[in-house]
Amino acid sequence: MTEAPPALRIAFAPGVTVGKWTRRWQDRHPDLPLEVFPATENDGVSVLHDGTATLSFVRLPIEREGLSVIRLYGEIAVLVVPRDSELAQLEVVAERHVADLAQVADYSPTRPVKDAVALVAAGVGFLRLPHSLARLHARKDVVAIPIEDAPETEIAIAWLRDETTELVEEFVGIVRGRTEASSRANPTPPTPKVRAAKVAKSRTAKSLSRPAPKRPGGKTRKRGSR
Repeated sequence: MTEAPPALRIAFAPGVTVGKWTRRWQDRHPDLPLEVFPATENDGVSVLHDGTATLSFVRLPIEREGLSVIRLYGEIAVLVVPRDSELAQLEVVAERHVADLAQVADYSPTRPVKDAVALVAAGVGFLRLPHSLARLHARKDVVAIPIEDAPETEIAIAWLRDETTELVEEFVGIVRGRTEASSRANPTPPTPKVRAAKVAKSRTAKSLSRPAPKRPGGKTRKRGSR
């Protein structure tokens, strides 16, 4: 018997954790399985265009043409240093201090992070990374120190704009924290015209039942007279 294809195929960039969202999907839709797989930084968009993935968790910036993109959260930057370095004793390091250091390599999607961290462990300079990548490639001989005032990197979810199906919207809703009770499929119903007419009629009746205003001198003025 041929196995049914997954309802959605989800790609995620290195360091991005998607388990909490895929579990919520499975809780709500146990009969609609997902396929979840890692993608490199460079492939996060291409897997959408070639049909390998339905949605992709990416690290911005990316080429957005033809895509719907929703920013999810920011990642702090950290400086990876050798554990025997004097810097390893710091709880945080200022951005200006990092700028003054020699041999600080910035994260590049074209360079394997594992190799770059290995160079730091060997005492060859320092490395600036998004926190999730530093955590993914943690080693006992290096320390990741948060960089104070450094710009954050951004994680987003992306999909082909022309492929926005109900299932895609449902998964995006889960990622954004929408509960089943707040689904778009159940919009707030408009006020019925009949009820609106009754309210207007009631207001008119109340207005007519009020005492007519008096003229100066105590005489009552008829409604409609001047």
